[in-house]
Parts: sequence; C-alpha cells; structure tokens
Amino acid sequence: MKTLAQNIRDRMEAIGMTQKELAERANISQVMVHKLVSGKTTTTSKLLDLAKALGCSAEELQYGTEQPDQRSTAAVESNAVFAGGFETWDRNSPLGDDEVEVPFYMEVELAAGTGIADIREYYGPKLRFAKSTLRRQGVSADDAVCVKVNGNSMEPVLPNGSTVGVDTSHTDIIDGKMYAINHDGMLRVKMLYKLPGGGIRLRSYNLDEWPDEHINAEQLKHIKIIGKVFWYSVLI
Repeated sequence: MKTLAQNIRDRMEAIGMTQKELAERANISQVMVHKLVSGKTTTTSKLLDLAKALGCSAEELQYGTEQPDQRSTAAVESNAVFAGGFETWDRNSPLGDDEVEVPFYMEVELAAGTGIADIREYYGPKLRFAKSTLRRQGVSADDAVCVKVNGNSMEPVLPNGSTVGVDTSHTDIIDGKMYAINHDGMLRVKMLYKLPGGGIRLRSYNLDEWPDEHINAEQLKHIKIIGKVFWYSVLI
C-alpha cells in the first residue's frame, strides 16, 4: 500500500500542482506541505482540505485504492447530488414527485469511537432524497436510514457529528467499505475486511488513536452488521 506522502506526490504530479499552490489551495503552510510530501509527517487533520485542493477523495490520499480521475469524478458528483438537498422535514411536509423520506435518527449516534449501548426507535425528523439518487446507489428507500456518528475514530473523513446513510439490506462484506455494525451492544461505523478463517478486521481512519481490531470467527457472534454506508455528509 502506498503511503500518504506517495499518494499526495502522485496526485500533484498528475494535475501539475506545485507545493506552493497546494499550500495556498488547502490553506496550510508550505512547511506542512513539505513535511507531508517528504513523509516526515504521516498524518494530518487537513486531509479533507488537501483532498479538495487536489480534486480527489480523502480515502484516495490515505490509501490510494482507486484511480484519481475516477475517484475525483465520483466524489464531485456525489457531493453535488446529496449535499445540495440536505434538509430535515416534519411528517406533514408534502413530498415532491421524485422525493422520498428516509428516517433520520437524531437521538441515535452510531459510535465511531466509544459507542452507545442501545438504539431506540425514533419518529422524529427525516431527510429527503431523490428517488433517482437512491436508485443510482442501488438503495431501496425502505432499507435506508440516516443516523449521526459520534467519536473521532473515523476522522478526518467522518468528523464527530457527521451524518451517514445506511443501506440495511446490504450486509455482505466488501473489503474496505464502511459499514454500521452492532458490536455486542455498541453501535459503530468502521471499514470492514474479511480475514482467513471467517474473521473480520475493523479499521478506522484515525489509526493513530484507533488501531485495527481483529475479530476471529468465535468473536464474530458478538457482531451484527446493520448495513453498508452508502452516503455521508460533513457539515463544517
């Protein structure tokens, strides 16, 4: 796997950006950019700003798992479609022809950190999605829920208080994708990887504070996969 420094350098070379230009666009110092591209600094709280300046996703800079051009285009399209219509509504607000309501559990926090012990059914606000948008993601409105993330284990991609959309029908693990899980009564959001012997690995973006957790086949009985994260929103 490439390092953060290598991924930043590759992206800068691909779009012809200098360290000075990156510093200006990401609103960070040239000294910090130099430390990042040289590998002297391996983590940064400015990952989202760097990704935006470089026209790619934070995941690509961190892990380099997909081609920059492909990932950049997907990220821009997703932000334009989803974030633009992000509002809460009460149950009496009329729906548009291409709209559908998705439950938004305001009091429920899927913990990307210490976690909570329980989830309660909630009949409050909802978020509205275009039916066509959900169809493009392969998500049925009946299977979608939105909840808030608590904790810092998924920073900087999912800061504390972010909102995620979960497809409860998609519980099969695809390596490297984000899932909401019930871990022995604790609700969490993690990237999941399958391991030999039937186990799984739980991975956080904030690896410095939250190292990988390896769950063997016996321990797996304490974990229920709630669903795959198909959307998230970060409001700053």
